[in-house]
Amino acid sequence: MAPQFDQLTDLFLHELQDLYDAELQLVDALPEMAKAATDPDLEAAFREHLEETEGQVRRLESVFSTIDAKPKRSTCKAMQGLIKEGKEGIKADGDAVVNDLALIAAAQRVEHYEMAGYGSTRTIARMCGHDNAAEQLQVTLNEEGAADKKLTSLAEKLYTHAA
Repeated sequence: MAPQFDQLTDLFLHELQDLYDAELQLVDALPEMAKAATDPDLEAAFREHLEETEGQVRRLESVFSTIDAKPKRSTCKAMQGLIKEGKEGIKADGDAVVNDLALIAAAQRVEHYEMAGYGSTRTIARMCGHDNAAEQLQVTLNEEGAADKKLTSLAEKLYTHAA
């Protein structure tokens, strides 16, 4: 059933629910990615991002609270697809470093998707007059950007070893 957006606040709530589901899916997927990583720094990065993601879930719950809504999930099909692609890297055979690079590529796709989602949802929050929510969403957007940069650094380090 397609959502109905009669007001901008309807869209805002739907976007929050989508992000909430995406983050909860990621909480389930990150331990698998950490376990599949062979590089200790990459494994640690996935474990650290799991903790950060759990904090982002709590932050989203706080945003729901600021708008007097209960946290609810709306299935994020995009995250389902990104995680499915990431599982290909988890199951891949071959060179360990190249497989780690595949995990990083999958994780960066997730980060870019999240940055797009948080950026647009933050803007919608501002348009709705939910400045506190917008500020909280910006914090998460900053974290996602930092995670992406960290993954790039790890990929560059691994690539010098793979080349």
